Amino acid sequence: MNELVTGDAVVLGLQPARLPSRALAVVIDLAVVLAVFMLVSVGLAVATVSLDDAAGAAIAVAAFLLVPVGGPIAVETLTRGRSLGKLACGLRVVRDDGGPIRFRHALVRGAMGVVEVLGTFGVVACVSSLVSARGRRLGDVFAGTLVVRERLPGRAASVPPPPPWLVGRFAQLDLSAVPDELWLAVRQYLTRMHQLDGAVGLSIAERLSADLVARTGTPAPQGVPAAAYLAAVVNERQARDVRRVVASAGRGAAVYPPTGSPAPGGLRPAAPTPGSSPSPAGSAGAQADGSVRVGPSAPSDPGAPAPSAGPEGTGASAGGGFAPPA
Repeated sequence: MNELVTGDAVVLGLQPARLPSRALAVVIDLAVVLAVFMLVSVGLAVATVSLDDAAGAAIAVAAFLLVPVGGPIAVETLTRGRSLGKLACGLRVVRDDGGPIRFRHALVRGAMGVVEVLGTFGVVACVSSLVSARGRRLGDVFAGTLVVRERLPGRAASVPPPPPWLVGRFAQLDLSAVPDELWLAVRQYLTRMHQLDGAVGLSIAERLSADLVARTGTPAPQGVPAAAYLAAVVNERQARDVRRVVASAGRGAAVYPPTGSPAPGGLRPAAPTPGSSPSPAGSAGAQADGSVRVGPSAPSDPGAPAPSAGPEGTGASAGGGFAPPA
């Protein structure tokens, strides 16, 4: 099994980590832990130079338990399974169901790691990882965890387009009452609907369609599959977002002052001198008396209509990505 699958037959898209990447992450973690342990040992040796041998031995054992053993456990608990080595290699420790680990998972992994990694110099961990189908060592087996890859190239999720006969059919649908959480759930379903079990995917699509109908107040068309209905509604919202952005860009164009009003920067339009022809509108140039003429950007014919920024729907494309608010 190359990907992690839950009990509902949902493919999570998480791939178990290979032995070379896990070994590199362990080497990085051990190097950091060893450096910290040496610094702590030197500091404790200087601080406890006046103590007897028994007290020094007890402090050395406590330092070993706190740094090489307790340090990785604390780091994996606080970072939800991402130590420094795993962060550098793009790995993470997760539960068998794909959820984040807790303290008990990190504790079991750390306790078993003392035996199979530190005690046997990693031999037992390597053998168990090679034997396991998911590359798990004994600590992962007892803790119910799995080391997975986080950085997977070429797996960008995109919302599939709706059927062509549904494009533009929901142009009059009121989407103002649909919350962001529902949009996010619909998008997640559409990006992974081909990875779901047939019955599970159908039930999820019907539930999301019912929620969407309840928010919009308009029933779904008869005979339209739930997944196609969701894709068409998402495509309609995406098209509206594109039109809104295009309209905002058109309204945000530069507005020039009318004739006779002060120009930006304190410059005033210069009156044309007798015998001279007016310069084209919207141009700036030096006159004979040294003044600068700044004219508004307007057509030469006063009766001609001003150029418009284009129709509001220009630029709408159904192929753009749909990104709901975080």
